[in-house]
Amino acid sequence: MTITLVLVGKTDNRHLEALINDYKKRLSFFVKFETMLIPDLKKRKNMEIELQKEKEGELILSKISPSDFVVLLDETGLEYSSTKMASWLQKRMNTGLKNLVFVIGGPYGFSPKVYARGNQKLALSKMTFSHQMIRLFFTEQLYRAFTILKNLPYHHE
Repeated sequence: MTITLVLVGKTDNRHLEALINDYKKRLSFFVKFETMLIPDLKKRKNMEIELQKEKEGELILSKISPSDFVVLLDETGLEYSSTKMASWLQKRMNTGLKNLVFVIGGPYGFSPKVYARGNQKLALSKMTFSHQMIRLFFTEQLYRAFTILKNLPYHHE
């Protein structure tokens, strides 16, 4: 299985980028993990919010195949503990799924078309975090899920 994280906009904080890359490297021992970056829209500051979401949505959907299982990282999604997330991930792997795609949208969320395409919504917290931080939190939680599944001494309850 391949896990892909689709991201809107680049990470401009080199410290966060270094931490994210550390977890990406750790994940490579368990699964093929890749990120797909969608560049920030040009002239988005002058753009209506709905138009920005629509244009970002078109770019997001262009990165997704019909057979992909798509999980939108969204504050209205389901919340899991780390162990429940690991169990959820194991169930996805057991189905023989080839591509599991997680998507972090732009600053205003997703367009209706992206919501319609998503198979599930997942919330990392009820709190709001910057899109930069969510990238780090998500990659760490994904790594944590694999260490739970492999019974490695990373996660403590």
